Amino acid sequence: MIGKALTQALIERGFHVIILTRNASKQKPKTNISFGEWDIQKQTLDKNAFAKADYIILLAGASVAEKRWNDKRKQEIVSSRVDSGKLIVESLKAIPNKIKTVISASGIGWYGPDQNDGKEFKESDPSSNDFLGKTCKQWESAIEPASFLGKRLVKFRIGIVLSNEGGAYPEFKKPMKFGLATILGNGQQIVSWIHIDDLVRAILFAMENERMEGVYNAVAPHPIQNKELVLEIAKKERGKSYIPVHVPTFALKIRLGEMSVEVLKSATVSADKIQQAGFIFQYPDLASAILQLSHQKNPPV
Repeated sequence: MIGKALTQALIERGFHVIILTRNASKQKPKTNISFGEWDIQKQTLDKNAFAKADYIILLAGASVAEKRWNDKRKQEIVSSRVDSGKLIVESLKAIPNKIKTVISASGIGWYGPDQNDGKEFKESDPSSNDFLGKTCKQWESAIEPASFLGKRLVKFRIGIVLSNEGGAYPEFKKPMKFGLATILGNGQQIVSWIHIDDLVRAILFAMENERMEGVYNAVAPHPIQNKELVLEIAKKERGKSYIPVHVPTFALKIRLGEMSVEVLKSATVSADKIQQAGFIFQYPDLASAILQLSHQKNPPV
């Protein structure tokens, strides 16, 4: 989802984009897009494609929300992130290249739940000891050696991405076809989110701003309760013809298993650092983000 939107934005800015994929031979090159083969498990990639690049943007990782978290799925979530980072680092060491900057995704799962002290999580806060916290720590550690190889490294801890093309937003909308606005648990948990356009713009901003280095939270400046998020979407989708329905915690635990902890978790994450770097959000508040998404007739391909 992020990669498609980012590719479109890069092409519009005159970049040629090389997409690393497991099945490069099956892909048809398009204007300003070509494909290179990589295999994360075998730790191999297209050396020629790598040598051509000026920037590496690493977004690889198995979906956290797509399947229940059994042991096998947890291993896929971790290894897809850690092994892709290791492959990039080893390639930087072994392949002559002209790469100036490496930008890597991470997640706000780094932080764990709010601590009831009224403070927003900042980039300097330690990682949580839960599954996602440990995963994010390994994820960031895997790509960190790039900074020791003379490359500028930027890591984005990404919040819940709001997009018509996938992720949480279409899932929130599904019950609204039946007039139901489904609030998770008591709905008071804080959601730190970002509009897909702002996330793409933040990545472009990091590419162009050579003073940016290290970790940045990719979240909008105004986190919001789950209840407020769902009701704002419902208003845009249904006007006044909807019924708020709370999905009980026990039902979420039965349906989602361990993953229910994440959808019920309150995580208030600060956007101060990226704003201090000079980034200006196009959609800083939820109302403007939902308005844009509800009016978007032709989402980017």
